[in-house]
Amino acid sequence: MKIANKTLNYVKSLTAQSIVAAGSGQIGSSLGSSAIMLALFKEHYSFDVSDTDFLNRDRLVLSSGHAAPLYYTLLSLFGFDVTLQDLKSLRKLGSKTPAYPTHQVTDGVEATTGLPGQGVANAVGMAISQSMLAERFNSVGFPIIDHYTYCLVGDGDLMEGVAQEACSLAGTLNLSKLILLYDSNDVTSDGSLNASNRENVARKFSAMGWNVIRCQKGNDYFACSKALYRAKKSTKPTIIIFKTIIGVGTSKEGTSSVHEAALTSEELKRFNKSLGVFENFYVPNDVRDWCMATTRQGKLTHEKWNQDLAVYATSNPVLYRQFNSFFDKKKLDIEKLSHNSYKWEGLSGRELNHLVLNEISQKLNQVVGGSADATRFTLSNIDNVGYFSTANRRGRNFHFGLREHAMAAICNGIALYEDFNPFASTLLAYASYMLPAIKMSALMKLNTLYLFSHDSIKIGQPGVTLQPIEQIANLRSIIGLNVFRPCDANEMLAGYKTYFDERGPLAMILSSQQMPIVDGQFKEALQGGYVLLPAKNKADVVLLASGTEVAIALQVAEELKKKLDVSVVSMPCVELFERQTAHYKSKVLQPDAKLTVAIEASNDPIWYKFVGRDGIVVSVDEYQGSGNGDDVYKKAGFDSKDIARKILKNLSK
Repeated sequence: MKIANKTLNYVKSLTAQSIVAAGSGQIGSSLGSSAIMLALFKEHYSFDVSDTDFLNRDRLVLSSGHAAPLYYTLLSLFGFDVTLQDLKSLRKLGSKTPAYPTHQVTDGVEATTGLPGQGVANAVGMAISQSMLAERFNSVGFPIIDHYTYCLVGDGDLMEGVAQEACSLAGTLNLSKLILLYDSNDVTSDGSLNASNRENVARKFSAMGWNVIRCQKGNDYFACSKALYRAKKSTKPTIIIFKTIIGVGTSKEGTSSVHEAALTSEELKRFNKSLGVFENFYVPNDVRDWCMATTRQGKLTHEKWNQDLAVYATSNPVLYRQFNSFFDKKKLDIEKLSHNSYKWEGLSGRELNHLVLNEISQKLNQVVGGSADATRFTLSNIDNVGYFSTANRRGRNFHFGLREHAMAAICNGIALYEDFNPFASTLLAYASYMLPAIKMSALMKLNTLYLFSHDSIKIGQPGVTLQPIEQIANLRSIIGLNVFRPCDANEMLAGYKTYFDERGPLAMILSSQQMPIVDGQFKEALQGGYVLLPAKNKADVVLLASGTEVAIALQVAEELKKKLDVSVVSMPCVELFERQTAHYKSKVLQPDAKLTVAIEASNDPIWYKFVGRDGIVVSVDEYQGSGNGDDVYKKAGFDSKDIARKILKNLSK
């Protein structure tokens, strides 16, 4: 078809023009994967531009986020809310066409990408979600949930550990509706791929349980489409290895120098001439009509689905009620649970969380998740609902295996899919493995819940490698992530209410040891910090603490009460507290006090902001040795009598 090749030429030209207008952009992969992506959009990708949240649409994740200029061009040609003017504004501040695809900024973009490999794991999470809902709600003759998840990947994506972790799990789970489009051009930013990676990708994916299809003509529209038709017939997840030429058609094609280069104006003229394109930011009517024919078909497909759903509702009334119930935004009365929190006294943080998580999961079957091979340590599983597997697509727990990074990124994909509330759990010491994915949760404002146990040096005998001294600070540094370190069940419930109300990511920091009874306050904890024990009059000393150190702060107050008027502040969530009014924060922190002291078993410098230049921070300044948890804790300075003496000495100066 001449029109297919003509359209491909205009796709390449518009993509190159937008990069030249921006003055930067990765033109190599954008041109190299243009035939793959055009074939996908024209003949395979099911979407409705009039309703981009259509439940049964295909999902497309551009893990190769540097091909964003190509993506924007195709979104524009196929009728999404991306104009030619938006293409001219590529990479401009405030535009709808930022450097990398950005969720909820550009119409049609399913996930924010840019960090290599993250999108692969997101796509695995989406495919898991599709499989779960299909099992729950499809019935004979009514495949209500029946679509594909496509993911464009490059050489760099597949070198990242997070992608390999996720692909290994996808093969284990046999996610047959997942298709990776591998733009295999054998060139990286630094040079030839074989300088750093010579593995046989086909054999590797085959060993992981994937169907492997090779397309030697990855720059040919028809060859690409044919490969996609084959992939959709597979009963396994599929990777299509498209052999492509990076920067195809330019003078630097096939070389690393075209990886991130924008063409000069003269090079662009020669490039356009070779394509038979002589206009700037222009789309001929026949090209536009050819693309929009697919767009119109997408709307008809959606309308047909709506008709089928109406028949499904009549034929399967019980299932239809369950289907609707899943997508209802239910309001949980978490405060009601706090009225019974006394039942949970004397438990560790992880034990408390297990009870709270299960109370909530009984009411919300959208809650799903698992741990990185650490369930017996974190206790973060849902009882009596089974594990998701090839034999049980209804299971709500996941065996993620020792894949912390992929676990977090897969949960992001589940959160992106539709109305799920996913949780990912491991020991706090392993949080650093997950930081890139947690950052992506925050950037996309996803409702991914992170459950971290073994929160302090009091874990004792496991020793320095598992002492998570720096991890709380790492997590608090992520903008948009609420970090909750509760001192008891009431504060934990406040954390869960924050998670469900704000619909954003939250990290719950849990103790492995018993939590002392401190009578934390549910409503007050929603402010992030509050006065737990007020001074009798005007405070001489203000003690700030989080988690199990709140109990120590109360003990210190008891030690000092004969000589000083002391106020104890519990600070379960610094991020929430920072969002309160200046008046409220002043009321809690009482800046006129003689001394402010912060107590936390971490090395987070955030506390210096609250105690001031003359205050005291009782923290962990070095890794402690292996031993009895109480002994290690005391050795590090977390002893009420020692802290009280330090305060008195400071005030006597």
